[in-house]
Amino acid sequence: MLKRLPRLLSSLALALVLVALLAGPLLLMASDSDVQARDWRTASSDPVGWAPDPDTYMPAVVQAYCAPAVSWRGAFGDHCWVAGKSEGASAYRRYEVIGFRLRRNGTSLVETETPTPDREWYGSAPKLVQDIRGAEAEKIIAALPAAVAAYPNAKTYRVWPGPNSNTFIAHVAREIPEFRLALPGKALGKDYLGWKMLASAPSGTGFQISLGGLFGVLVAAKEGLEVNILGLVIGASPMDLAITLPGVGRIPAKADWTGGAHAPAQVADDSTPAP
Repeated sequence: MLKRLPRLLSSLALALVLVALLAGPLLLMASDSDVQARDWRTASSDPVGWAPDPDTYMPAVVQAYCAPAVSWRGAFGDHCWVAGKSEGASAYRRYEVIGFRLRRNGTSLVETETPTPDREWYGSAPKLVQDIRGAEAEKIIAALPAAVAAYPNAKTYRVWPGPNSNTFIAHVAREIPEFRLALPGKALGKDYLGWKMLASAPSGTGFQISLGGLFGVLVAAKEGLEVNILGLVIGASPMDLAITLPGVGRIPAKADWTGGAHAPAQVADDSTPAP
């Protein structure tokens, strides 16, 4: 019996870790009716007011958004995208990766022109995770096409552990460190590095080690400390006095991750910017 004790203790520890990782997502799936039964065919895609109207706002703007994925997937991860418009442009160019487009078009990369890049993602209001304007934004926008073209996984898509939509946005962020883009812990797939094990953090303010997106550690000024176990992130950000839990996301929750750098014209009720 004593010989078996270490093995029993290690099995118990593993079981406790799995319970801790899955408790948040499973609780969300059980309690949130949107996660349970939202129909993607009828879900809202209304803009929430983060993006300035290009007809009335002339300066350059580049923004990044993340919103819960469709249906039960939203209990585990977010879908993130980037959009920008040059000075005087009449529309934004939105960049993202969408899995089903790979089957249709031979590439998962999607670029669209839109006056409202801040639309709800199948009924879920997006968080604003970066917002840069003016001359600095113009430089980032000019660098976006090359960063997008350099994405190495356009013909490969896996929801878990990647490469997926968040792997793409993390790649763009690393290619353009001036973007200073810190992705939420719920952006499952952002830590997927392919065969690489060491890389800069997406924000460019630190580094991370990742084993196929399944296990890893990230330490950075903007993201804080993040531990990735099976693609699910547990983290703490001393700068923001916040923690991240699987399924739950950031605590305390906030819709505007930019610190209110640019006040939106209007925001949906469930996405009111934090003070």
